[in-house]
Amino acid sequence: MKNRFLLCLFLFLCCLPVYCKNRVEKTVFELIERVTPGYSGQYKLEVISGSDNKDIYEIDGDGKKVILRGNNVVALASAFNWYLKYTCNAHVSWFGNQLNLPVILPQPVRKEQRIIDSKYRVYFNYCTLSYTGAWWDWERWQKELDYMAMNGINMPLFSVGLYAIWYNTLLRFDFTDEEARSFLSAPGHSAWQWMQNLHSFGGPLPKSVIDKHTVLGKKIMARMQEFGMQPIQQGFSGFVPPLLKEKFPDAKIDMTKTWYGFDASALLDPTDPLFLKFGKVFMEEQDKLFGSYGVYAADPFHERQPPVDTPEYLHSVGETIHQLFQEFDKGSLWAMQAWSIRESIVKAVPREQLLILDLNGERTKRHKGLWGYPVVVGNLHNFGGRINMHGDLHLLASNQYQKAKKTYPNVCGSGLFMEAIEQNPVYYDLAFEMFHHVDSIALESWLASYAKRRYGSESVAAAKAWSLLLEGPYQRGTNGVERSSIIAARPAIKVKKSGPNAGLGIPYSPKFVINAQLELLKDADKLKHSVPYRFDIVDVQRQIMTNLGQLIHRKAAEAFIAKDKKGFSLHSKRFLELLDDTDELLRTRPEYSFDRWLTQARSWGDTKEEQDLMEVDATTLLTVWGGQNGKDPVIFDYAWREWSGLIKGYYLPRWQKFYAMLQKHLEDSTEYSEEGLPLTHQREAFRANEFYNELAAWELAYTKQTEKARTPVIQGDEVEVTQRMFKKYMQLAEEYYHMSPVGMDINKNEKTFENLGE
Repeated sequence: MKNRFLLCLFLFLCCLPVYCKNRVEKTVFELIERVTPGYSGQYKLEVISGSDNKDIYEIDGDGKKVILRGNNVVALASAFNWYLKYTCNAHVSWFGNQLNLPVILPQPVRKEQRIIDSKYRVYFNYCTLSYTGAWWDWERWQKELDYMAMNGINMPLFSVGLYAIWYNTLLRFDFTDEEARSFLSAPGHSAWQWMQNLHSFGGPLPKSVIDKHTVLGKKIMARMQEFGMQPIQQGFSGFVPPLLKEKFPDAKIDMTKTWYGFDASALLDPTDPLFLKFGKVFMEEQDKLFGSYGVYAADPFHERQPPVDTPEYLHSVGETIHQLFQEFDKGSLWAMQAWSIRESIVKAVPREQLLILDLNGERTKRHKGLWGYPVVVGNLHNFGGRINMHGDLHLLASNQYQKAKKTYPNVCGSGLFMEAIEQNPVYYDLAFEMFHHVDSIALESWLASYAKRRYGSESVAAAKAWSLLLEGPYQRGTNGVERSSIIAARPAIKVKKSGPNAGLGIPYSPKFVINAQLELLKDADKLKHSVPYRFDIVDVQRQIMTNLGQLIHRKAAEAFIAKDKKGFSLHSKRFLELLDDTDELLRTRPEYSFDRWLTQARSWGDTKEEQDLMEVDATTLLTVWGGQNGKDPVIFDYAWREWSGLIKGYYLPRWQKFYAMLQKHLEDSTEYSEEGLPLTHQREAFRANEFYNELAAWELAYTKQTEKARTPVIQGDEVEVTQRMFKKYMQLAEEYYHMSPVGMDINKNEKTFENLGE
């Protein structure tokens, strides 16, 4: 009997690898069919062994089928994407795909093998899931998950479904349904609740939204597990409802200072006995809903000061959080952002059980390798979802991961930690591809190849356009915070910036973008079948117009100061017309649509009241950003976006009000000055004077308006509208830039337009 059992066990174990291989193949075939319907039968998939614990994949052919080999699902999906890009000249994008494939797929020219050197390829910042993904449904999530796998991502952040984890945890600590829901913030602002910055904003959160997020989260987690990804799940580091202090008066719960106009938050001291008890319940509730997979995020005192700032106290904090994770899931890994990192907390954790995520790659240098702990070096390219063409492609092409690894051998992964996606597609296409290279790449040839596959046709003009864009907005040194937008800026005579960060200015000659558009439009008839091409010409035209807007407004401001009524009327009218035209241009694309954003937000509500609640949250995030219980917004316009609908409904009326006020001063021969006004983040404060006080009231009222979305969301043909706008604004460009006729060679020493308006 015993021998028979052992024989059955042996046969089962022998069959296990076959079963796993078939499951892997089934998962990848389904992905291929979702991306390229009807083509999965032309592939043969083979599971192979990894190389020194690194992912490996191969592209091959047998004369009949395309052969993809890889050691796991992500490797096979990466092989599929590499084949599409470099054999089929195809392209998968956030902005529409270019999949003009032949009926019979071509055979690879030769067998190709690639090894992905970095152990961890991490994706998402908490902010990404509010600034871009707050209103995603399963269809959109499924596309993103496929896109992640095809680009080699194996460690995504998982936060969808945290609502139910918190809700269930609080119920176990004697919170009522309403008390628990009142603690939770609406989806547009949930990222900053998970990062311990705010709570109770935009609620009480409807139970229906909690339940829908749970259903969606389970689908996302199931797909991540199918793909063999290692999700980063939420840990616990002490952030709790202030109400917990009333329910547990003996517990050591400290109230933090307010954060950018939001109510004070509560932190349960990790050295208090209640910390481990509460944390364990939180982890249990997460496990019940989604399972537990061994990597947990915790960022104690994120953008906060600890209640006791001593090495001994911080060491005890690190020890306690580490203890919580190990008692719940022995051998698990703590994932910690380096954004607000503290050495004493880090050094309380064994090196093999902590993974540091250096969001922008700067902390690794600043702290001399982060004390030898495993590090993922990343790029933090976008802030707030702001729409501005920028990004240092040279830096990406140099292979930052490999360079960091040579200096600091503890670097073991690379990541993308942008605050938002769905902008600057060329930057992300290259950033994703660098996971698959072990050295630097030739950027000019890569860009020519990018243009060919993105547009589906060979075009000398398109290749030249991308060469010009490389010398313009994608030049060296453009990797940080976006420059401000004059369109989205809160009006002023001397506009300093459109948000709390970088100011105005164009750090390259605007002619680079203008001439790039001239080249792109030369082959419009040849390339217009490509949806990504249609996106690109709209995006380039948007940049042309917003760049030009900086000079037009400066001329209007100079005319006002000079009391030149005629000049002020001319330039101010041109500026307002430019905003109106930009709205029309961007309405041709769903990605740049505030109307779509609002429609998606409302879809999460079951009743009109719930739908209105979601719309107010979605509007607030992109306008005043925050402010709670009567406190004025502090980081207003942080998430400025050059989006259709937002321009027409919000930015344009602000400028109309401002110019009307200035016009009245000219007519009445009265003075208006901004000298000496109070500032917030180096621009005029929310209520800096009488005009801004009235504007603030209008802005706050706008956030409460509901059912603002226009239908149809998309309107107009991209090519026709872009060509019309290009012709119109080239005439103005020649005047304001003192340009020679469009198309003339650009002098590389030509001046940039820095500090416009200051």
